Amino acid sequence: MIKGSIVAIVTPMFPDGAVDWDSLSALVEWHISEGTDGIVAVGTTGESATLDVDEHIEVIRRVVKLSKKRVPVIAGTGANSTSEAIELTRAGKEAGADAALLVTPYYNKPPQEGLYRHYKAVAEAVDIPIILYNVPGRTGCDMQPATVARLAKLKNIIGLKEAKGEIERINELLALGLPRDFAIYSGDDATACESILLGCHGDISVTANVAPRKMHELCAAALAGDRARAERIDAELQPLHKHLFVEPNPIPVKWALNEMNKIPAGLRLPLVAMDSANQDVVRAALRTGGAI
Repeated sequence: MIKGSIVAIVTPMFPDGAVDWDSLSALVEWHISEGTDGIVAVGTTGESATLDVDEHIEVIRRVVKLSKKRVPVIAGTGANSTSEAIELTRAGKEAGADAALLVTPYYNKPPQEGLYRHYKAVAEAVDIPIILYNVPGRTGCDMQPATVARLAKLKNIIGLKEAKGEIERINELLALGLPRDFAIYSGDDATACESILLGCHGDISVTANVAPRKMHELCAAALAGDRARAERIDAELQPLHKHLFVEPNPIPVKWALNEMNKIPAGLRLPLVAMDSANQDVVRAALRTGGAI
């Protein structure tokens, strides 16, 4: 089971939008040296919505190769078309990913039965560990705990990233009596500390992009049940948890990484550079969190 701080890594880009492969390589090495416990390639933070299929698969392939099995790599392979999700998940497996992370289908708002059949179809088509991903604030679709319980019975569905951002939902999931080898990950940095202390297995994190060592230490402390240490680290990171979402993700986190001289200042339309009015608050959060 993958545990701890799992970074939803950005896809570095030049100002013209071209992928910066050298910066991606440097980021992977930095994360491994800083203690990051796993890497999600081409999640929401990795701009999955604007990479074309070839780029999407190439980012996964390169992150797998760069990691050299030192940390697990989870491929973001979700789509709002079941057939496309199957194709991307198959490509993620062929690239050597350890697992696949599939966001709930977005925009078309499937009912709970549609969600069940969507994930079941992917799980039956591709023999790779699958992590469900619920983020209703992005997708307009909220996978209910009862649906998670149904899906957890399928042999290669092994976990859930829950990003609703509500401790009440985490408690509902933990009370389901899910299989012992089914992992629940926080997908909301602001509530991740408490979620892990309650019983979650880790955090698939945006904040880890800029504070990988501290996010690793926070998750390790929480997994060990050391509430005092986990909460102390979390308090230092709360400004980052909050202000890295002052504009839609990944705009602020890519600005922050550019400020840290880790990546160029590249995004793809329809995302645009962060408003200058927000720069001071994100810079202050970076200082508070020890990132600069």
